[in-house]
Amino acid sequence: MFTEVSKKSIWVAVACMAALPLLASEPAAPGGTPALADAWRIISSKRFVDLTHSFEPGIPHWAGFPDEKRESVYWYEAAPSISGTGFFAQVYTHIGQWGTHVDPPAHFHKGLRTVDRIEVQDMILPLVVLDIHARVATNADTVVRPVDVQAWEAAHGRIPARAFVALRTDWSKCWPDAKAMANKDAQGTAHYPGWSAEVLKFLYEERGITASGHETTDTDPGLATTKDDYALESYVLKHGWQIELLANLDQVPPAGALAVVTFPKPKGGSGFPARVFAILP
Repeated sequence: MFTEVSKKSIWVAVACMAALPLLASEPAAPGGTPALADAWRIISSKRFVDLTHSFEPGIPHWAGFPDEKRESVYWYEAAPSISGTGFFAQVYTHIGQWGTHVDPPAHFHKGLRTVDRIEVQDMILPLVVLDIHARVATNADTVVRPVDVQAWEAAHGRIPARAFVALRTDWSKCWPDAKAMANKDAQGTAHYPGWSAEVLKFLYEERGITASGHETTDTDPGLATTKDDYALESYVLKHGWQIELLANLDQVPPAGALAVVTFPKPKGGSGFPARVFAILP
């Protein structure tokens, strides 16, 4: 069960979605409900953990996508002077699914939501971390199982509706080594962990979660993607959306934190690099 602290943290994060300039002057609400200024003081005192990899040319990515290209268009001293100084500006050319990124439903399913149609209310969510990293250390092909979810709920209570559920495997420690991320054997079969159909169905259909995420390049485990089987990603994107290539899940607790999941708003976008972080209870 979520503690009073974590419940309060969830309320705080939702409250802080409003414009910060209002915080200093807003009075307390009737009945003693904390004002946004109080919410900001609480949330700003918490520890923040960045769950995002920096991206650059050459990082691990799906083999069918091109590498990033980057060009410096202006460099301080060589740039036109603005108010007596130059400036730095770059052009970035990359696929939407680049680095830590969001996959909206339209990435796999024509006519479903694109990036710009994911509501901002769904960008601050209770964070649930399912941890299978110990099993991964001895079996790279393992997947999350119903027993892992049962153990989480036995320890922390029912997974809350509208949660962001992240799968901790510690596979992000392979970053940015593309060979280590793929972990292919001599026959070219990839070996890395992933989700399972049973767990995803339970989370999205029984617990009503909003989104999920993982540290690997794919939702499906390496044994499946080697055969071009992306059935689990297809399932997720019919029922919600996901973040791939998360980092630092070893620094957040299994329950009680908040996930702040943000990304740009390309109209009709099929995906985009994301900035994801956790606010710890």
